[in-house]
Amino acid sequence: MAKEAKKDPQELTVEQKLKALFQLQTMLSKIDEIKTLRGELPLEVQDLEDEIAGLSTRIDRIKAEVAELKSAIATKKVEIETSKASIAKYKEQQENVRNNREYDFLSKEIEFQTLEMELCDKRIKEFAAQEQEKSAEAAKSTEALDERQKDLDVKKNELDEIISETKQEEEKLRDKAKELETKIEPRLLQSFKRIRKNSRNGLGIVYVQRDACGGCFNKIPPQRQHWLSYWECIPCDIRPVLEPSGTLPDYMEPIGVGIACRFITATA
Repeated sequence: MAKEAKKDPQELTVEQKLKALFQLQTMLSKIDEIKTLRGELPLEVQDLEDEIAGLSTRIDRIKAEVAELKSAIATKKVEIETSKASIAKYKEQQENVRNNREYDFLSKEIEFQTLEMELCDKRIKEFAAQEQEKSAEAAKSTEALDERQKDLDVKKNELDEIISETKQEEEKLRDKAKELETKIEPRLLQSFKRIRKNSRNGLGIVYVQRDACGGCFNKIPPQRQHWLSYWECIPCDIRPVLEPSGTLPDYMEPIGVGIACRFITATA
């Protein structure tokens, strides 16, 4: 026997549209529950990864600065040795001067090189102090990095464990949701997704239970329940799902979930 041709979403009745939307909402709500089970772990893992990356960059920068300071210290030590050699040469030349003018010139050169040596000693002490400070900062950052890495490993293990337990179920739910989306009119599906995105609890369709809106839980006047398919709930700006008779449709069993935001219903 030939299979029944798949209906165009445009040709579905209002009841079929509502049923498909409600089934889609149920699938998406279960996926949201799985995400809630993971809690803040994904965000915590991301924050730790960002912090570790920042610490690693900071440590690399500090190490580069320490290397520059060490190079500067070595340069100043070379300059000191050069000045010592110059002083020794000038003193030797002083013993063979022919007049006071040459002697005074050499004395000034010796004095200048002596000042250069003192300046180099001062710079070496400053650079050494900075190097010690930077090295301590690098050690502190490295210790913090190790601690954050341990925290990240723990969080990742927890997250991987939860994902491994729920991955298969989530994939099945997503496949079912995609299949249901093909049965829903594109315009209606787009509106549903937009409202669901703006919703705090991720619901895009809501039912009326005990004469109250399932979104904001405000009481709906009996005279308005008859017109519900064409009426928006003023407090939460929704259109709750309800048959003209004022009863919950048989194909829409209460799921015990309500939100106080925006929802949608399929209308003719």
